Amino acid sequence: MPSHKPTLLILGGTGEAVKLAEAATAAFGDDMRVISSLAGRTAIPGKISGESRVGGFGGTQGLASYLRDIAADYLIDASHPFAAEITKHACLAAAATATPRLALLRPPWRAEEGDRWHEAADMAAAAEMIPALGQRVFLSLGTRAIKHFAALRDTWFLVRLIDAPEEALPLARAELILGRGPFDAASERQLLEQHRIDLLVTRASGGDATKGKIDAARALGLPVIMLRRPAPPPGNTAETIDAALDWLIHEMKN
Repeated sequence: MPSHKPTLLILGGTGEAVKLAEAATAAFGDDMRVISSLAGRTAIPGKISGESRVGGFGGTQGLASYLRDIAADYLIDASHPFAAEITKHACLAAAATATPRLALLRPPWRAEEGDRWHEAADMAAAAEMIPALGQRVFLSLGTRAIKHFAALRDTWFLVRLIDAPEEALPLARAELILGRGPFDAASERQLLEQHRIDLLVTRASGGDATKGKIDAARALGLPVIMLRRPAPPPGNTAETIDAALDWLIHEMKN
């Protein structure tokens, strides 16, 4: 056991990261310092237990310096499954500082009977697939991905974001709506029907918060272009909050 109060840094801002911070604070109370790091991509993050910071670290060296500054004992990467850059930095920074690290990875969605999934390796591949599959597209990928679809001048897009973008969407024909999950299947089906959507483009993010659109597309028989999830990072992984807490308890005993 460390001589000072054990310190846990959680990388995230995801629903899992928020739940983990709450669970760790409830489980360990004043016996552990819990710090959550948010990327700052949403304007109004939800309430988070423990301490929090907002903004990037400046790469691997910046994260390693921060781990040293707070005397971190444990690092749990609960960032989005597609946040490959911060996950890479977490792996390298944890190795550089000898900080025990765990990746909290939400379980991926599994195709069910009735699903019409078309897997795409990247955004460019997804954009190439669209004309053959649909004309009215629900684009559910996040702000930074939208530019990859700008060349599709004849496609109509419904784009949902958490926060309004600072600049106009780089799409010739599009409607923007704002919303923060979770979204249930019934409301997602109503949205798809209201806008006469015939194709869903999304990432294989997994989790329950945005699964409603997958269920709604299945119910309506719509094709789905599914962006392939990056390979998991090396090292320890967990799929549930309870498993992450078990890992923490084990590490604290060593």
